Amino acid sequence: MDVPYDLNSYIRVLKLASTPTWGEFIQVSKIAGAGILLVGFIGFLIFAIMSLLPGVGV
Repeated sequence: MDVPYDLNSYIRVLKLASTPTWGEFIQVSKIAGAGILLVGFIGFLIFAIMSLLPGVGV
């Protein structure tokens, strides 16, 4: 592990990184929220199907 090389790499990445604009932040938030809702809906569907099957439900 070459510490000076690693530190230079980290500094280079931080210099290239920038704060997102408000529009970019809103877009990423909407996409993340939609993903969370989709995963929750799929989980609910699986729970509902498993509850309806005889001998398998909770």
